[in-house]
Amino acid sequence: MKHFEANFDGLVGPTHNYAGLSFGNVASFSNASAVSDPKSAAKQGLKKAKALADMGMVQGMLAPQERPDLHTLRRIGFSGTDAEILNKAAKEAPALLRACCSASSMWTANAATVSPSADTQDGKLHFTPANLVDKLHRSIEPVTTGNILAATFNNSRHFSHHQHLPEHSSFGDEGAANHTRLCENYGNAGVELFVYGQEATNPNAPKPQKYPARQTLEASQAIARLHGLSEENTVYLSQNPDVIDQGVFHNDVIAVGNQNVLFYHQQAFLDTQNKFDEIQQKFGDSKVHFIEVPTAKVSIEDAVKSYLFNTQIITLPSGEMAIIAPTNCQENPAVFAYLNELVTLGTPIKQVNYFDVKQSMQNGGGPACLRLRVAMNDMELAAVNQNTLMNDALFTRLNAWVDKHYRDRLSVDDLADPQLIIESRTALDELTQIMKLGSVYQFQK
Repeated sequence: MKHFEANFDGLVGPTHNYAGLSFGNVASFSNASAVSDPKSAAKQGLKKAKALADMGMVQGMLAPQERPDLHTLRRIGFSGTDAEILNKAAKEAPALLRACCSASSMWTANAATVSPSADTQDGKLHFTPANLVDKLHRSIEPVTTGNILAATFNNSRHFSHHQHLPEHSSFGDEGAANHTRLCENYGNAGVELFVYGQEATNPNAPKPQKYPARQTLEASQAIARLHGLSEENTVYLSQNPDVIDQGVFHNDVIAVGNQNVLFYHQQAFLDTQNKFDEIQQKFGDSKVHFIEVPTAKVSIEDAVKSYLFNTQIITLPSGEMAIIAPTNCQENPAVFAYLNELVTLGTPIKQVNYFDVKQSMQNGGGPACLRLRVAMNDMELAAVNQNTLMNDALFTRLNAWVDKHYRDRLSVDDLADPQLIIESRTALDELTQIMKLGSVYQFQK
């Protein structure tokens, strides 16, 4: 049996826009109200996904959310025709309309937490959609996310799907952006790292003062229980609250791991050495490569601006590891110098590949945000909805679909355009047929 890690990237939706919705996310906030290019954004994401497939990686795509989300606008009291609802919301509650048009589901690192069958008690691959309760615009995603995941991983013999955690701040859960799995080989039992920003039930525990901590210890522990993980293969690490206050809203902005490598910034965690000792002890006899980036070489500001740690580390078919980085890392002198040095240090990371994902970066997410990691074996891969897996035919078809349905310019004011509803629903209805997803959206019910 073969084992590997698949990446399922979020397909950028037709309403990709810069509304500046995410307090604590420096890039999102600083680009608020800029004019976006949904067509370019979608094509940049598809190009990155296809490039990884061409490298020999298993690569899938996850469908975007339905936006504008008129179902939520109706839930909060707006009524009338679709056009009337948009018009009323734009006039009476523009911030709520922007939230209901969010493009953030493209960042599937926040879609769910995934535990592979090698780690779980029942030997199934487990998925729990993130509840994303800290941000209104993301808190409306989990039900549809669950539908899309169930339509993608649609075999109960191999996959177990859980409901998202209770919608309360005590269980704030941001998905795989705060979860890393280390292992010797993808088919071996690994060590699952859950990184949290605060303890909801302990008012005396450290927490940030300026920006919110979006992941709680209690949420991480609940997911470990749901997924049937043992104490022997879980480690809980506290994020450094000071770096959260400097714009590190998720752990994947300050650390990233793959197999026996944890690549992290010097200031990423609290109680670092004790926690790393625990990781190594639970990992076993093989060595974990803890690759620390010193503050003296890369500041927190440069790490956040460039998204040095919001890169993907992948294991190529050759066995070498490579970093998939945004071109922003090339454009930052300190970060580019560090990455050039990194590949000479004798670690498992041997190369860096750069991709232009600026439309995503300007909205606050880099290459790692765009993908959900799923370690699996070939039997499980055969049980996945094959129409969601990247190949030449799907790449061609999805690019043609984007050309047909997406605008190349979208401002925040355009979100009130009733035509956008028709365009978006027409596109998504066709997409569910391309990817054979069935009726996953509210408008299809």
